[in-house]
Amino acid sequence: MDTTIFDMPLFDHGLYELLFKFALDMIVVFTLIRGIYYPIHKKKENLFTYFLFNVLIFFLCTLMNNVKLSMGFGFGLFAVFSILRYRTEQITVKDMTYLFATITLAVVNALVSKKVSVAELAFTNAMILLMVYALEHLWLTQHEGMHLLVYDRIEMIKPQNLDKLKADLQERLGLQVLRIEVGPIDLLRETAELRVFYLLEKNGPIAFTTSKDSDD
Repeated sequence: MDTTIFDMPLFDHGLYELLFKFALDMIVVFTLIRGIYYPIHKKKENLFTYFLFNVLIFFLCTLMNNVKLSMGFGFGLFAVFSILRYRTEQITVKDMTYLFATITLAVVNALVSKKVSVAELAFTNAMILLMVYALEHLWLTQHEGMHLLVYDRIEMIKPQNLDKLKADLQERLGLQVLRIEVGPIDLLRETAELRVFYLLEKNGPIAFTTSKDSDD
């Protein structure tokens, strides 16, 4: 007779299936985040978020699936988490896309049914990794970084001074500026918030962050 605690079985053979799914999920997510994302973007603070989000969503979906909730519930939960915005920090579209991908992998690997073969599951995970790798390394070979700053020369943000503004930022930041977006302007302090997009060099100082973001 199986041992139970509060009518819950002490052990179930479904544990082996859970371990297999979790191992597959971890391999794929580790490849995506540590193998593709981090070598290019060098954002240590995002590693914690991506890995933990994936693990939390994976086990949440697994346990919810075990109580016979629908697949629609899992993807509804996935949609809620995927649109989260952090109020205390800017997050780029690409970083949000990677977060979206880690949540997708967790949902897919956790809620896959026995009607789906292991080969189909492996193919799905592999195609996600292949697509991300191809976009990062083969197609979008010129990678961009973004820095949010307060600029103190307000006269330079006029459209006719765009070239001078770009040259000034390149000289002061030591970066190859690709484009600039002007944010809120403070006429009283004569400052403006700028979003400066710059070229990420493969052998250059990629991790260009503010003091609040730095881990080192």
